[in-house]
Amino acid sequence: MNPGGISFIRRSSANPVLSKKDVPYPAELTFNAGVCKFQGRYVMCFRNDYGCTEAEFASGSGSLQTNIGLAFSDDGIKWEVAPEPVFRYKDGGSTRAYDPRLTVIDGRCYLCFATDGDYGVRGGIAVTDDFENFDVLYLSEPDNRNMVLFPEKINGKFVRLDRPMPLYGKCGLENFDLWLSYSPELRYWGDHARILSAGEIPFCNSKCGPAAPPVKTGAGWLTTFHAVEKLPERSLNSWEPAGWHKAYSAGIMLLDLADPAKVLGIAKEPLLVPETDYENNGFRGGVVFPGGMILEDSGEVKIYYGAADTAECLALADVDDLIAACLK
Repeated sequence: MNPGGISFIRRSSANPVLSKKDVPYPAELTFNAGVCKFQGRYVMCFRNDYGCTEAEFASGSGSLQTNIGLAFSDDGIKWEVAPEPVFRYKDGGSTRAYDPRLTVIDGRCYLCFATDGDYGVRGGIAVTDDFENFDVLYLSEPDNRNMVLFPEKINGKFVRLDRPMPLYGKCGLENFDLWLSYSPELRYWGDHARILSAGEIPFCNSKCGPAAPPVKTGAGWLTTFHAVEKLPERSLNSWEPAGWHKAYSAGIMLLDLADPAKVLGIAKEPLLVPETDYENNGFRGGVVFPGGMILEDSGEVKIYYGAADTAECLALADVDDLIAACLK
């Protein structure tokens, strides 16, 4: 596993900023959250897995269930969780929704999510104005996930990043890439373009895909991605009875403002790699996965990430440092 990460990244001393102890209903694993600023508050939608302990999972006697929880914060560090889950999705062959991502566009909040079941894994997009009522606008065909939206239209169209999973086309190999597409109304998508492949990332030997929704800077769209390194010779700490051999790191790149399919630069070092106890011990150790990124007026960037598929954490950096790392 590649050591270290970008040296100027600072992990919050409050980490984990959200874990199962903060949730007022059944919770076991609380992670992979989407975070945004909406109507003057920090808002978080988080994945909440429940109904199964580590011992039950290992013995095969329990099965994790999933819902999406909601939390609010005044400072982006201390969070208050709403008393009930905020979003579930079950329709036809879909049995659950998970891994939420939040983007505010023209004053409305859009929720991207993954859903799976009999149909396989699909990506979905919903919209809400109050986090009580959600209108599901779109569901992809199988197999696709990790969808995120850009926070504004480009040339009059919505823009998204995603990670299709073409096992047949890839000869059964798990070396998936990061793609971009456009839509006039979030229902019909086209102009698909691959913008990042796993082979372009020095700290990846498997698959890559989107992480947090991009944020706009004067230099371009600052965009995180996840990168996976398979480690067959190592078994990372996890609940998996058969062992866990995939290390998830985070990277960062800069995309052109007018043509986001154009990559202006990619940081050669990973943004974050699993280093701490809370990143290396849990449901799946060796995992960091950004799901939310906020650029403050001060130039500070808050990067929210799931750690070990178990808890939600926060890293901090200066936007100019991140841009410089991408363009180095």
